[in-house]
Amino acid sequence: MRRPPTRPAPPSGSRDALLPGEVMAVQPFKRITVDPNQMGGMPCMRGLRIPVATIVGMVAEGMAEREILEAYPDLERDDIREALEFAAEAVRERP
Repeated sequence: MRRPPTRPAPPSGSRDALLPGEVMAVQPFKRITVDPNQMGGMPCMRGLRIPVATIVGMVAEGMAEREILEAYPDLERDDIREALEFAAEAVRERP
């Protein structure tokens, strides 16, 4: 499957628009992308239509890594790890 090109996220507060077909990598995460034209702009894995929330939910339901990879053959082990890191960062307390 051909993935759309990615580029680093623009600086905070930047009004840089994405070009058609381009997705934004979520810094510092290399595997998580956001495309406003895909999945309603939800964070997804590597430009695929697999939301981070879906992966985190599967882990929360007790699914083993092997089961998740069987359910989504396009995923890789590192995708699951990074999805969990992303979720942890999203709920981390801020000063």
